[in-house]
Amino acid sequence: MFRITADTNVYISGLLFRGASRHFLELARRGVFELAVSEAILDEVVEVLQRFGMPLQEALENRRAIEDFTKRVYPSRAIQVISEDPDDDRILECAVENVSDFIISYDKDLLRRQRYEGIPIVQVETFLKRGLNIGR
Repeated sequence: MFRITADTNVYISGLLFRGASRHFLELARRGVFELAVSEAILDEVVEVLQRFGMPLQEALENRRAIEDFTKRVYPSRAIQVISEDPDDDRILECAVENVSDFIISYDKDLLRRQRYEGIPIVQVETFLKRGLNIGR
């Protein structure tokens, strides 16, 4: 089973819009792959949902829903490699701690790297088509 770490933008896209990210989250819910998340990622999800106008209570409910189908990871080392957006380092920390097979993101700074410590960084659509080979 694949071990995956998803960027905050994947959660936001999947929660707010229909499409590949929602399908990705549904597959994680069904246990098709193991999706890892850290406290920092969950906190950022809540923060961004509120920026999109979601009331705090609803944002926290979404956080709890994510917690129900993800594996909690507690990164043991700090990573500082994405100077453009240090929040992206939290994604890398989670992926490294989880020994993830893929990092899933829409973030240009992460995608530009293509890999981190051997872990491929790809968009949701790429993962669904090539990584899992299960499509939509």
